[in-house]
Amino acid sequence: MNPLRLRAVARAVCSGGLIAYPTEAVYGLGCDPRNERAVRRLLALKRRLAHKGLILIAADFAQLAPFLRPLTPAELGRLHASWPGPHTWLVPARRGTPRWLRGRHDTLAVRVTAHPLAAALCRACGHPLVSTSANLSGRPPARSALATRRQLGRHLDALLPGPTGGAARPTAIRNLRTGRTIRGG
Repeated sequence: MNPLRLRAVARAVCSGGLIAYPTEAVYGLGCDPRNERAVRRLLALKRRLAHKGLILIAADFAQLAPFLRPLTPAELGRLHASWPGPHTWLVPARRGTPRWLRGRHDTLAVRVTAHPLAAALCRACGHPLVSTSANLSGRPPARSALATRRQLGRHLDALLPGPTGGAARPTAIRNLRTGRTIRGG
């Protein structure tokens, strides 16, 4: 990992930029989840409806806690047993969690990533990142820095190159309260 590149990408996030970075299965397109303008720019680029909500990835649970309602010990145990790793959970959102993140839902999709570059980027930023697949609507998700540049290069403010985690499919998404699988992994 190139620490200078990592810091440059983190600076782009902190200044409201859109970035791409490797995740467990594909390249992610991300930004600062607290920056509404950046999130709206990401949604417009992806042609993604805001009411669907977005995923946040983090280096650790503490980065996600400000966005989430307090959880029971059993719920925390379930999360911590699956993290860090390729497990995305729908967790009850704290009141005041921006609608541009959770969409029309009262939950927020969150993951503590096991991908070393994605986690290092979250640590360098000091907060979680929005994480959606790096592709234009109707196109397959990018699985390399080159494919990401080809699809999104002119729209990106920075790109953190590196290998994906090798997973064949995007992470599974499950509801923490009900256990129901929303998307298979």
